[in-house]
Amino acid sequence: MDAKYFANFEGRPNADAAAPASNSSLTLAYRTFGDQKNPAVLMPSCFYGSLEDTLPFLYTPSEDNSPVLQSYFVIVCGLLGAGESSSPSNAPEAQRGAAFPATTYKDNIRLQYALCRALGVSELAAYIGFSMGGQQAYHMAALYPDFVARIVVLAGSARTSWHNWSFLEGPKAALVNSVDFHDGDYTTPVVRGTRAFSRVYSTWALSQAWFRARSWETLGFSSLEDYLNIRWGGGADAHDLLCQVQTWQNGDISRFGPEEERGDLPKALARIKAKVLLMPSRTDMYFTVHDSEEELKHLKNGELRVIESIWGHAAGGGSGTKDDIEFIKAQVKRFLGN
Repeated sequence: MDAKYFANFEGRPNADAAAPASNSSLTLAYRTFGDQKNPAVLMPSCFYGSLEDTLPFLYTPSEDNSPVLQSYFVIVCGLLGAGESSSPSNAPEAQRGAAFPATTYKDNIRLQYALCRALGVSELAAYIGFSMGGQQAYHMAALYPDFVARIVVLAGSARTSWHNWSFLEGPKAALVNSVDFHDGDYTTPVVRGTRAFSRVYSTWALSQAWFRARSWETLGFSSLEDYLNIRWGGGADAHDLLCQVQTWQNGDISRFGPEEERGDLPKALARIKAKVLLMPSRTDMYFTVHDSEEELKHLKNGELRVIESIWGHAAGGGSGTKDDIEFIKAQVKRFLGN
């Protein structure tokens, strides 16, 4: 079904969530592909991602070969706060903007689980996510250990590192201190603020080697300035960005499980039952290879395959080279046993 659908859920599905409770319904945007009778695979969108650009190379046919997920029922879901699912920019008037309740990965996963059950899915053959999607994959495995058989973490982590948290403070500060943010009480789009956010964010998304190689030229741009103006020109809703940032900054699967083990990441990782494929990008400055190597030590059924690319964090989501994409496809196909 190549169309966008919306699933509404009354109230917050996890009553014990850390985020403020909401009396209104939450909407989860999603698309499905393939036969509903096939094994199910769920893929969530990443930071400011959309349903359309969420790892389409895994399920879209190409001239060369059939898609990796051709034998699966694929569910693509929108992240809360990213503009398609419930977000500050599209919420009912009383909860719009700064009034929108804080959201967590737990909120996203509870909604996704509810959607799967509504679609008749009793188990996920796999959960595949990039960046914030990868963090959601870890959270699904931690919150519903018997519901998902495999997870693929593309440039993500089980817990947001302090370095990653600090990086996000940069673009956030550029946004909230802009002249058109008005302490969050803006009535027209925050153009200068979101452009500043994007400019600060852009350099971190790639690598020093990417810039040395003038890789913007491979995308058809004559100068770095043109690339930044067009690809990183802002345009997102300011509160949507902030909503996603706080979800990202608070990502941590060790917040779940036995109370006496809260905060113990190695023990949280050891409780995961799903088979785990970790695929960091060698030059990612958000979710580093070192972070994945440390996580791997505590996973019962984990393996590591590094994307050797100069495209930094972007390589994990399919925005790198053709070789990067083919490597991801081959590893996912092997991991799923296709």
